Amino acid sequence: MLKVGVIGIGNMGFGMAARLRSLGWPVAVRDIDAERELAAAALGARLCGTPAELAAGCDCVIVVVVDAAQTEQVLFGADGAAAALRPGASVMLCPTLAPQDTERFAAALAQRGIDCIDAPVSGGPARALDGSMSLMLACADAVYERHRELIDALSAKVFRIGARPGDGARTKLVNNLLAVINLAGAAEVMALAERMGLDLTRTLDVIEQSSGQSWIAVDRMRRALAGDYAPRARTTILDKDAQLALQMAAAARFSVPVGQAAADAFRRACEAGAGALDDAALFEVARRRTP
Repeated sequence: MLKVGVIGIGNMGFGMAARLRSLGWPVAVRDIDAERELAAAALGARLCGTPAELAAGCDCVIVVVVDAAQTEQVLFGADGAAAALRPGASVMLCPTLAPQDTERFAAALAQRGIDCIDAPVSGGPARALDGSMSLMLACADAVYERHRELIDALSAKVFRIGARPGDGARTKLVNNLLAVINLAGAAEVMALAERMGLDLTRTLDVIEQSSGQSWIAVDRMRRALAGDYAPRARTTILDKDAQLALQMAAAARFSVPVGQAAADAFRRACEAGAGALDDAALFEVARRRTP
């Protein structure tokens, strides 16, 4: 087994680290949240004080932070992982990033003789924990084969996108823009159903088994009907992803008016104070619309 380190053990990163530990993999972790680190240590993970300390003992560093700024910091900042990795080691980039950032990080790592696996993830923490999350991979074939055991341990839903760094990021943003559209639409129609006096649980049951169904819509609206907005996926995360997707579309000179409208709904939800809540809170924002 490769010696693996996970930098960023929030909801997804913790699920991935816990998944590997459950299968007997040696895992080192680093996070700014001491409670998360202690929870990982209870599973047998090795705690590291800096990304560099973690990287010094690893063959593959999995980065599961929030955005490009955090990725830059943990890889190339003070005590960053890149300087401590040996040539021939690898970095797996799992955050949702702009394609040009992924390309930039891959190029900087290549200059140090370090392989980069463009590897966005999707599915939520429960699916990260049980190995059923989606994993979108863009890397050289030889790099993929060398990491196949690790990749298969992390996910039963592995999609080989290609060899070009950045194509994993592009695929993830296309997916997430559709997730934004589906969730914004679900929040709106459920608020409409409530305004018309329909039973919301029955309405959602119909949607789940009919043509309006989408996984993210049903998953989030179940939480909303239960009044459960504990943040598994904060509204700010999909707001950030929506903006990245719009920027990508603009760079491709392609108009996405439905995506723009859905992204605006997320932006309004953040401005209304729902940014730190689970993104199911879009329902609360929609139901408060003035007639």
